[in-house]
Amino acid sequence: MSKIENIKELREQTGSGVLDCQKALKEANNDLEKAIEILRKKGKKIMAQKQSRSTNEGVIEAYVHNNNKIGVLVTLVCETDFVARNKEFKELAHDLAMQVAANNPQWIKPEDVPEEVIAQERKIIKEGLPQNKDLQIQEKIINGRLDKFYTEVCLLEQPFIKEDDKKIKELIQEKVAKLGENIQVSNFIRFEL
Repeated sequence: MSKIENIKELREQTGSGVLDCQKALKEANNDLEKAIEILRKKGKKIMAQKQSRSTNEGVIEAYVHNNNKIGVLVTLVCETDFVARNKEFKELAHDLAMQVAANNPQWIKPEDVPEEVIAQERKIIKEGLPQNKDLQIQEKIINGRLDKFYTEVCLLEQPFIKEDDKKIKELIQEKVAKLGENIQVSNFIRFEL
C-alpha cells in the first residue's frame, strides 16, 4: 500500500486526523497495526487529561428494540453543545443505547458496583475453587473471575456489540481523541416487558 492509502485506511479505522495518522505511521515505520496501537495509546492519554473537565452538555438517547419489548434511555455528556450536536457523538449515544438493550449491564463501571455485591461474588467464586490451591493462585483466579463478572455487568467493560474485539471504554476513548472533549456516560435505564 502507498503512504496515502495507509493514511486513508488508518483514518477509516481510528477516526483520527490526517496529521495524527501521518505521525503514527512514521513512528510505526508504516506498519498499520503498530500505528493503530500508537493512536489508541494516544487516545487513552487524551482521555486521562480530559477526564477532570466538566461535562455540562450532551444528549439523552432513546432506543426501542424492534420487538417493542425493550427500551433504553442513555445520558451521554460532553463539554460543549458543539460536540453534543455532532453526528459522531449522536451515533455514539445511539450505539451505547443499543449496547444497553442487547447486553443489559447493571452499572457503568466497576467502581460503581456496590461493595456488598463484590463481596458476595468473591464468596461464590471462592466456594467453587479447589481448596488445595496456593492462596496466591486462588487470589489470581478470583481476580480473573471478577474481571469476567465486570465484563458482564459493567457497560464500559463490555465488548462492543458491533466490534467485539473492542470494549465500550475503548470506543469512548476513540471519540474523546477524535472530538477533543471529555465524553462520559452519565447514566442509563433499561425497560423490559
